[in-house]
Amino acid sequence: MTLPALPDLIACDLDGTLVRHDGTVSPRTVAAFAALEAAGLPFVFVTGRPPRLMGQIADAFGLHGLAVCSNGAYDYDLRARAVVAEYAIDPATAEKVARGLREAIPGIGLAVEYSDSLAADPLYEPWEWDRDVTVRRLDEADLWRRPAPKLIGRHPSLSADDLLALARPAVGDLVTVYHSNGLRLVEAVAPGVSKADGLARHAARLGVSAEAVMAFGDMPNDLSMFEWAGLAFAVGNAHPSLISVADGVIGSVQEDGVAVFLEALLDRRPDRQA
Repeated sequence: MTLPALPDLIACDLDGTLVRHDGTVSPRTVAAFAALEAAGLPFVFVTGRPPRLMGQIADAFGLHGLAVCSNGAYDYDLRARAVVAEYAIDPATAEKVARGLREAIPGIGLAVEYSDSLAADPLYEPWEWDRDVTVRRLDEADLWRRPAPKLIGRHPSLSADDLLALARPAVGDLVTVYHSNGLRLVEAVAPGVSKADGLARHAARLGVSAEAVMAFGDMPNDLSMFEWAGLAFAVGNAHPSLISVADGVIGSVQEDGVAVFLEALLDRRPDRQA
C-alpha cells in the first residue's frame, strides 16, 4: 500500500480497532498515539462505548480532549471525565421504535443506555459491556419517560447482521440503526446522529475539513465515518461491509495494525526524512 500524506486530524474507533479482543490496549498502540501528540497531530476517539466505559481509555492513553461516544450521541471530555453534550431520541419516538422492533423481531429485549447507567425491559439480556453497571428493570411507562441517547436490543438467537436487516425496515427513518458486532445486538441513535456527525462536529471545532481527516475502524457503525472522512482504513479483522468501502486494509487489531500504520506515517514527516 502506498502511504498517504499526513492528515490534519486522525479519527479512530476503539473496540476491535485499537482495543484488543481481551479488552486490553497494547503498549505499542499507546506509544503510537503518544508520538502523534508529540508531533502535534490531533486525534479523536470515535466510539460506540458509552461515557461510563471511557475511564480505562483515559487511563491507558492519558487525558486527550474530547471523545465522541455512543456512536455520536455524546461529546465527552476525557480530561474532566464528563459529558459536555448529548443528542438523544425523544421519548415519544423511542416508544414508537420499541413497538416497531417488537413487532418485527419477536423475543427481542430492549434497553436504554445512558451515560452512566442502563435501564431495560424484562426481556433484555445483559452482556459483557453491562458488567460494570446494575441494569434497572423498568415498566413501559418509566422506560420511555426520559430521552434515550442510545437504544439497544438483544435477541436470544439472531445474529447482529440478521437483527440489523430486520430492524431497518421496521423503524424507517425514526432513528438510525446499526450494529457494532455486539453478540445478538442491534443499536439505534437519534436520526442524524452518527459517528460521522460527531466527527464532523469535532473537526469543525478544529477548523479541519473532511478531506483532511483520516479514519480507522472495524464495524458497520463506522460506515458513516468512513464515508465522511477523506481517507479511511479498515483493520484486517473488520466487517466485510467496512472493508468494501475502505481506502485500504491494514493489519488487524491483534497485530497492532493502526499503530504500525501510524508509525510509518510519522516516519515520513519532513523533519524525520531530513
